[in-house]
This record gives sequence, structure tokens and C-alpha cells, in this order.
Amino acid sequence: MDLADDIRACRLCADRFAATATAHAPRPVVWFRPGARILIAGQAPGARVHDSGQPFTDRSGDRLRDWTGLSEAEFYDLSRVAIVPMAFCFPGYDAKGSDLPPPAVCAATWRRQVMQCLGPMPLTLLVGGAAIRWHLGLRDVTAAVADWRAPAARGVFPLPHPSWRNTGWLKRNPWFAAEHLPALRARVREVMDV
Repeated sequence: MDLADDIRACRLCADRFAATATAHAPRPVVWFRPGARILIAGQAPGARVHDSGQPFTDRSGDRLRDWTGLSEAEFYDLSRVAIVPMAFCFPGYDAKGSDLPPPAVCAATWRRQVMQCLGPMPLTLLVGGAAIRWHLGLRDVTAAVADWRAPAARGVFPLPHPSWRNTGWLKRNPWFAAEHLPALRARVREVMDV
């Protein structure tokens, strides 16, 4: 069995997920292959992704594809794009219906192995706080995204989560659409068109 198969078979969080408001079973969503040129480091699959088994098959994915300028076919091209969240399974909802955070045990168990398997990436997109914290060691998402130029020079673009819940953040930070996204789209095209 290879690493992707090992992750698909993982049931480390079965008891944790059974105890959530959704009381669901693990379903790791694995979307990577060595040789990819872009790494999309996300947080964790949502409920729709849990059902579909394909990453970002929701409104967040629509927004992220718009941000990157990637077509749906390009976005899901495993030979060029790896989508590796901080947790491979939908963490569930709490009693109030809010998303639970990605279980840390997933990244602790799998992340370094996946990064070694993928090797150096020409471009890495850090989508949301969990990915920004793990890859850059930064806690403040707004500060990390606002200071994007230094990481971008190393091929790393920190991004807010593309969830509809961040629409207010996007309105309060117009520089993101005006400055950050054009640079991101240009770099994505450079990497994809090689």
C-alpha cells in the first residue's frame, strides 16, 4: 500500500467524529500525487466535501478557483495540483452547528510524510489559519496575508480561508483583491504553464 492508501484507510479519529453533533465516520479525502507543481494546503474538508470525496466541491472551492484563476479541470489535475489539508477528514460540527477545528493528530501523523512524498513545490498556497500556522508558524492570519510579499518570493502565498464566512474580512481588506490576487494569479499561471 502507498501513502495515499494508508491515509485513506486511517481511522484515528473515529471515536472523536462519532462524538460530534454529526456523528459521522472518517472519510479521508486524499488528493495528491508526487510530481505536482502547486500545493494547496487547506484546513479540513467540509460536509459537502465529506459527501463528495473530492476537495473544495463547495462555495469555498468556487471562490478559491476564482482567486487562483484555475479552471475546474486545472484545479483537479493531480499531475499539477496537490490539495493537502491539515486534516484529511471532515472534523464535524459542534452542538451549535459550527465547524470543529482540524484535529491536530492528523497533521502530526501524516503531514511530514506527505510533504516528503511531494518533495519541493514551486508554489504553495496556504489556505486559512491552520495551514498558515503549520507552514509559517504565524498565528495572525490577517498579518500573514498582509505581509505576503516575502513568502511569495519563496513561492508561498498565505491566503484567508475562501469561506463565505470571510466575506466581511474581504470587504475590510480591499488590498487583498487589488494587490495580492493579481500577483497570485500571475504566479499560478507561470507554474501551470511550464
